Amino acid sequence: MSAKTKIKQKKPRKNKETSLGIEAFVVGQLRTNCYLVFDKETKEAVIIDPGDDAQFIIRRIRDLGLKPQFILVTHGHFDHILAVLELKLTLEMPFLAHKKDEFLIKRGGRTADFFIKGETNLTPKVDKYIKEGDKIAFGKEKLEVRETPGHSPGGVVFLSKGVCFSGDTLFKQAIGRTDYSYGSTPDIIKSLKVLFNLPEETIVYPGHGPRTTIKEEVKNLSFVIK
Repeated sequence: MSAKTKIKQKKPRKNKETSLGIEAFVVGQLRTNCYLVFDKETKEAVIIDPGDDAQFIIRRIRDLGLKPQFILVTHGHFDHILAVLELKLTLEMPFLAHKKDEFLIKRGGRTADFFIKGETNLTPKVDKYIKEGDKIAFGKEKLEVRETPGHSPGGVVFLSKGVCFSGDTLFKQAIGRTDYSYGSTPDIIKSLKVLFNLPEETIVYPGHGPRTTIKEEVKNLSFVIK
């Protein structure tokens, strides 16, 4: 699917304590944050939430000399998966997602057609299901899966040293919507409690909008979980 909006690019984030590199950019009509997360030494990488603009993502991977190992999604909404099929076919890499969101992934093409008049043949096959506590290794780095239902039944976040890729569970000064038929306000509150127990200096990379920290969002949103 071709890009329909201007894409904002950011240079890889430098981290003195680890070899973790992060490149963040915005894709698609709903301006989803896609992340290339990589080991700066080995260049092995994962792609998180490739919501559209597959050719741009591929070009950035090649520009950075990365060796992608997995495609990961924080949840199954169409604006987080539209580039998955093209990336799978081009880069020949597995797609990992939580089983409880497979129903959203399967109907992603139809949902995209309804909301943004997108293509309808974009349903990617999940190659491996992820669950609480799984560790996804690439190079010397790894991401831990933490289940955070509420916005969707199979919502997850990915954790590494000092960082959290929160999908649509937690944003800067906001939480994910739960008014879908499959959403759950009690579940997302439980998920927020889990996230708010992370170290306060943890940097949060959300599914949309600017990054934040756990410390900031405990201050901004503590009233939500009381």
